[in-house]
Amino acid sequence: QVQLVESGGGLVQAGGSLRLSCAASGRTFSDYAMGWFRQAPGKERDFVAAISTGGGTTDYADSVKGRFTISRDNAKNTLYLQMNSLKPEDTAVYYCAARRGVPTRNPWVYEYWGQGTQVTVSS
Repeated sequence: QVQLVESGGGLVQAGGSLRLSCAASGRTFSDYAMGWFRQAPGKERDFVAAISTGGGTTDYADSVKGRFTISRDNAKNTLYLQMNSLKPEDTAVYYCAARRGVPTRNPWVYEYWGQGTQVTVSS
């Protein structure tokens, strides 16, 4: 069992920045590829970014590439998402997720999910 807890969400003006964190329980964080997903009201859960177990490989949705940066600190059992140049369309609940294996864009293959943190970008 892996427990994930997101934090760092909030209200920000368009063009601003936020840094999300995802704290993982246990000693096996480094065995898991990690991903960030987001879901707006009435919308499906969409891929945002993913990272490999050691952090050497990253992947981003086209909508956030160049603005968001995913990273991890395995010594701290923590995943991060640095979000810059935020846009109103970034407004959503952001979830972190974990899976054994390589990072993917498919939310259905991730084993564990956090509770989500709300990000609201004002226009």
